[in-house]
Amino acid sequence: MSKAYQVIFDRRAEKELESLPQTEQKRIQKAVDSLASNPRPPGAIKMSGSTSWRIRVGDYRVIYSIQDQVLIVLVLKIGHRRDIYR
Repeated sequence: MSKAYQVIFDRRAEKELESLPQTEQKRIQKAVDSLASNPRPPGAIKMSGSTSWRIRVGDYRVIYSIQDQVLIVLVLKIGHRRDIYR
């Protein structure tokens, strides 16, 4: 059995999440919460040229890093797919 990771939001990611419509916030929060039990779910993609990972939640992307040695998932950015990579 794997240990649960602690999910921590970067301050910027927190603000980005709060600025989204309520329905999207709920969907994204649910997806992020599930990272605690599996930080590399099916569909998660390791970003090229960095240590970050990303998951899709509809038209939105959640970019995060995984710190296996301390069991932490750090959510770095949340945003619409057209803006997130800028």
